[in-house]
Amino acid sequence: MTTQTAPVVDFDQVSRNFGNVRAVDGLTLSLRPGETVALLGPNGAGKSTTLDLLLGLKQPDSGAVRVFGGTAREAIVAGRVGAMLQSGGLMDEVTVAELVGLACALHPRPYKASDVMARAGIAQIASRKVNKLSGGQAQRVRFALATAGDSDLIVLDEPTTGMDVTARQSFWATMREQADQGRTVLFATHYLEEADAIADRVLVLHRGRLLADGTAAEIKARAGARRISFDLEGETDERALRELPFLTALTVSRNDSAAGSGHTVRIQSADADATVHALYGLGLYPRNLEVAGLGLEQAFVAITAAEEAKTK
Repeated sequence: MTTQTAPVVDFDQVSRNFGNVRAVDGLTLSLRPGETVALLGPNGAGKSTTLDLLLGLKQPDSGAVRVFGGTAREAIVAGRVGAMLQSGGLMDEVTVAELVGLACALHPRPYKASDVMARAGIAQIASRKVNKLSGGQAQRVRFALATAGDSDLIVLDEPTTGMDVTARQSFWATMREQADQGRTVLFATHYLEEADAIADRVLVLHRGRLLADGTAAEIKARAGARRISFDLEGETDERALRELPFLTALTVSRNDSAAGSGHTVRIQSADADATVHALYGLGLYPRNLEVAGLGLEQAFVAITAAEEAKTK
């Protein structure tokens, strides 16, 4: 592999429109060598368009995209980029081994096809026709095609869709190995627990703009809220709970047990200490009280919801 000190990818004030819809809006970001980066965002945030721009499948209306200091086409022709996308099908009426063999033969810096299939966990289906694969098997074949050679950047769009839990764990173990070897890995996902567990860095897109950029811990801290959960016995005055200070979200669910009826309360608060103090001030006696930081999913929802509120 080629050692790199310059950014792997540069977006400089990149915008892309589809009619009246601005899918990417003045996006500026850089990816560095050896990073594993998660690209998050709600549906319509511009994730797939951003990946298409990176790979040269679409061209920006304004701004510039550079990959290894040049164009995406130059980097791909040199074999420096491997990609696994949602769009585009696989060749039918060929076997898995034939398709992977073709990908390896076309790569400027190929691996042995047998090694690629073993790494992707598809050696046992090498003789199967591609159009006879399950959704999860097809995803693993796409991964094999993306890693058919010694690429420096691997781009993955929703890579584990259709995979079962075991296959997902195996997939990410393989991707950790790729990153440990110095490759840059960029993946878009709806499985936020994957981003939390795998990514060195998290990018949050919203309406085509970069809303947050940092480690998973930094994204959680940016949300500025904590989770409070507890049980209350008997009837619960939900209206009084909604008056608690620094409340940002509240759910109350019925919790019946052999000991009697009650409710489970879950709160998000911008100042957990003040909220809990006020809770006791209401004369309530919460049981099983827990206070914890937001998970990445809750933080993501809080950040994007706050941004949506600004646009209304």
